[in-house]
Amino acid sequence: MEPHTADGAAIEFRDVSYLLPAGQQILSHLNLQVLRGETLILLGRSGSGKTTTLKLVNRLLSPSSGEVCVNGFSIKNGDVIRLRRGLGYVIQDVGLFPHFNVERNIALVPRLEGWPEERVQGRVRELLELVGLEEHIASRYPHQLSGGQRQRVGVARALAADPAILLMDEPFGALDPLTRDELQREFLALQRRLSKTVVFVTHDLREALRLGSRIALLEAGRVVTVLSPPEFLRSQNPLAAAYARAFANGPNSAAY
Repeated sequence: MEPHTADGAAIEFRDVSYLLPAGQQILSHLNLQVLRGETLILLGRSGSGKTTTLKLVNRLLSPSSGEVCVNGFSIKNGDVIRLRRGLGYVIQDVGLFPHFNVERNIALVPRLEGWPEERVQGRVRELLELVGLEEHIASRYPHQLSGGQRQRVGVARALAADPAILLMDEPFGALDPLTRDELQREFLALQRRLSKTVVFVTHDLREALRLGSRIALLEAGRVVTVLSPPEFLRSQNPLAAAYARAFANGPNSAAY
């Protein structure tokens, strides 16, 4: 089968629309490329279609029309389990299994993939160090961890089988400002080291400007514009300019 995506695109949305069963249109004729190795931010207010767009990539949702391609191939009729094991997925409330300790949570996909146990244990130790957690954390359960620790474990689990693509749905949104700042800095360091393809959902422009290679601004299920962070701040697009004005007048503007 020949690849269907453009050169350099790890993910491509081709004229994708998504309607709820009752007929409400959530996405309308979405055309968007995510380039290999970039962090593409999906920015927009609640209800703009950000999370729906993300869930189309790992087939938690299926398009009503159009096509989603990953690594050059349409995902419509492929093996959904194989697809999901090849994507890291991090969400705001982490989604750790409460009855699994940290080690079992991180090791889940490698064990499902049949990795030798020695390799699994080595990978768990490597990832705990990578996300800034001490090795003794491995025996703890999610309820014994702080919010920041749980989020770090969630990132480690998403990276466990070394996927090329990470999907991140407001992963730091529920954290206190100091922990959120710390994890954003750690994310940037990880991305410089690992060069993953990342799709990152947020409604926070400061976070988008800090973490993104490009920012795709969504409104009412449509892509308004796709710009680099400096371009976004200079954009004359009315909606992007409104975001930039709100950011410039906000309490954290000087941090960017």
